[in-house]
Amino acid sequence: MILLAPMEGLLDFVLRDILTRVGGIDRCVSEFIRITDQLLPERVFTRIVPELHNGGRTLAGVPVRAQLLGSDPVCLAENAARLAELGPAGIDLNFGCPAKIVNRHGGGAALLDEPETLFAIVAAVRRAVPANMPVSAKMRLGFNDDSRAVECALAIAGGGADELVVHARTKEQAYRPPAYWERIADIRAAVRIPVVANGDIWTLDDARRCRQASGCESLMLGRGAVTDPGLALAIRASMPGAAPQARVGWPELVPLLAEFWHTVCTELELRARAGRLKQWLNFLRRRFPEAETAYQQVKTINDPALIHAWLRQLTDEFSAQPPLSALNLAPPTCCGA
Repeated sequence: MILLAPMEGLLDFVLRDILTRVGGIDRCVSEFIRITDQLLPERVFTRIVPELHNGGRTLAGVPVRAQLLGSDPVCLAENAARLAELGPAGIDLNFGCPAKIVNRHGGGAALLDEPETLFAIVAAVRRAVPANMPVSAKMRLGFNDDSRAVECALAIAGGGADELVVHARTKEQAYRPPAYWERIADIRAAVRIPVVANGDIWTLDDARRCRQASGCESLMLGRGAVTDPGLALAIRASMPGAAPQARVGWPELVPLLAEFWHTVCTELELRARAGRLKQWLNFLRRRFPEAETAYQQVKTINDPALIHAWLRQLTDEFSAQPPLSALNLAPPTCCGA
């Protein structure tokens, strides 16, 4: 199984939609919904996870679990119960966010110093949602060090989680390489629930080495999938007996960039639109030389009308791919056309 990671400020519903259209992704997890001291209205859940309006799936039909972040078991349980009524593919709990503002308030990775709280949160959420609603969690190896990694995993499993994703670094290690995949193997040996490996999977070779070191068949992709949208398909094609998969190169990505831009212009605030396209191109240029050229061409452009014109020209250069008109990409009114 290949999962798409939650990434605040990057892997939101817009990019989930595009990446799941490419294929190879079995399930997504939303970016976190922060729970503090109140029961959130339904509109907050659907704003962050609009797939709730589509049966808890992306437009490509890939299930999406909604992720909650907080430290109060009672409040998390109450919000999980309300969220469950909206029909997500499951509830996920965030025990791995390394952001300082989150950790200062006792959320995310800060909870990895409190295994008893992890247990209480998972148990409360598990009791609050229907028995057939999956409850999963994502953790790091620890806060300052990994000395309590197994203890935390056991607490999460003991609370009733159905699945555990492990990012193979501590909060202190942030996103600095390497990821310590072998420590996931220690966790996997200790718990009786499925474990998914996550962290520093950028290439097919990384995926093979991660599977070998961690012992996990299931992987969660984050920045690697953003950088190479065809990575999940390549991993799937490498499995024994798998059918060959089409290569996802720059010509295949160009119409997806146009579709991404169309959704950004439709769904996001004007001031955020140009930045979102540049953000994705910035990731893509790590994998595609053509993306470096594209990034340099648009990095100083903020006018949506100019970006739309640039995308139309770029798409027309790849005549074998569907033109903008075939993708139903009439310029949004914000683009001044």
